[in-house]
Amino acid sequence: MYALLLARNPDEKAVLSLVLQRAGLAVTAGDNLERAMRIWPERPADLILLALGGDMPAHVRRIRTETTVPMIVMAGQLNEEFHYELLEAGADLVIPRSVCARLLIAQVRALLRRAGGMPLSNLPTMNLAGLTLDPGSRTVQVRQPPGGATGHLDFRLLYTLMIHRGQVLPSEAIVEQVWGYSGQGDKDLVRGLVRRLRTKVEPDPSKPRYILTVPGLGYAFNQDVK
Repeated sequence: MYALLLARNPDEKAVLSLVLQRAGLAVTAGDNLERAMRIWPERPADLILLALGGDMPAHVRRIRTETTVPMIVMAGQLNEEFHYELLEAGADLVIPRSVCARLLIAQVRALLRRAGGMPLSNLPTMNLAGLTLDPGSRTVQVRQPPGGATGHLDFRLLYTLMIHRGQVLPSEAIVEQVWGYSGQGDKDLVRGLVRRLRTKVEPDPSKPRYILTVPGLGYAFNQDVK
């Protein structure tokens, strides 16, 4: 298993790398969030430790557009409102910079023990309206191009919509099913993922055949498509 560590301070990066290694993880460390997210599909991690500073809630939301893996956020000034904002953005654990190494190791191990839920490979293959989803290989076959491999979040969204075919799912429900946390759904986050998924499964993404938008309500898999 391995961790992605994002931190700008070289001394802090060195200390946190050692802590993650003591928790049993190989570590890739960097300070460029966008680069890390661009290469994420080729080099995913089992856990992310974010200690970049700056607009931390925005950083968390950016990461959640790509992955649902456990995420620890380390913050300097940690008041109640900021803590709440980070959790709502998608962090699993928010810690102060003063946390001791021994406690952080235990927290990392606890998060990894709880991570995952049901693996996609345990889900049955689905065939519906010309779409075939194979959870084992995380691929989608479509009668017409494009089709092919999808990311973890794309696949979870499509699977969620298909098993609720004909039902309108609001953003809050989609966030809970796809990202795994509850609260006020981030409509922009969901909108972006829907847009990305349509480019992979829709013959014409500008005229969706499968994934419908229901204005003011949410999204649904078209129950009338054959």
